Amino acid sequence: MSRIYPLFSSSSGNSCFIGNPSEGILIDAGLNCRRLNQALLQNDIPIEAIKAVFITHDHTDHIAALKVFNKHYDIPVYASPNTMDWLIDGGHLSRGYRQNVGEEVVIGDFSITSFKTPHDAIESVGYRIGMPDGKTCVYCTDLGHVTKEVDENLRLADLVFLESNYDENMLRTGPYPFPLKQRIASPDGHLSNGASAKELHSLIENGLTKIILGHLSRENNTPHIAENTLMRELGDEFQRNRDYLLYIAPIETTGMAVTF
Repeated sequence: MSRIYPLFSSSSGNSCFIGNPSEGILIDAGLNCRRLNQALLQNDIPIEAIKAVFITHDHTDHIAALKVFNKHYDIPVYASPNTMDWLIDGGHLSRGYRQNVGEEVVIGDFSITSFKTPHDAIESVGYRIGMPDGKTCVYCTDLGHVTKEVDENLRLADLVFLESNYDENMLRTGPYPFPLKQRIASPDGHLSNGASAKELHSLIENGLTKIILGHLSRENNTPHIAENTLMRELGDEFQRNRDYLLYIAPIETTGMAVTF
């Protein structure tokens, strides 16, 4: 049985375990090692279950726990080549494994491929994970827009974890300084509720049934607004809990796992 456990999901920290309590992979290691260990414990996931860690990019909210975590646990860490070089040069890792975009990495019965995401990072990627039971999930956050490569990797998945970072009106009228607003809304920034909803509409039309919205901004979004934006985009064509299941990744784990 395949499960995804959103441990942290916000601009403060991001981490997600995919698998089951006996084995799986960790995507990103944000916040700090103590909080990460507590989140794993809250979900009854022992450290021994983590067979590898995959890093999406170099921003602090995705790697803050990595240095201490890597020091304490002999678990392989993978990242895109330029991100891995940056992690090693910056002292975040003593060593790691470089994953070329599109190249398959096999960890036990898991198959992981990466794809490029447009973000203002050194070399940002998302991950497509083939599970031991044949199911597929895709983890894709921190992207300013949906490229053809992103869209192709999101398709034909059993579950998609997709960024829905900000409400356009809240960002425009909110307290952030103008340069930061520009950065967030840029093609290499973050994905708005509207852009996320349009992509998910297309995916649902092609058979996607399980969705997790993640990386919601605390200042420029709310779960209610993100949900309503998607449902408004879908209109009467698709109904929640009949045609698709929708979840919002919590800022910090509540013990929630989604089975797919």
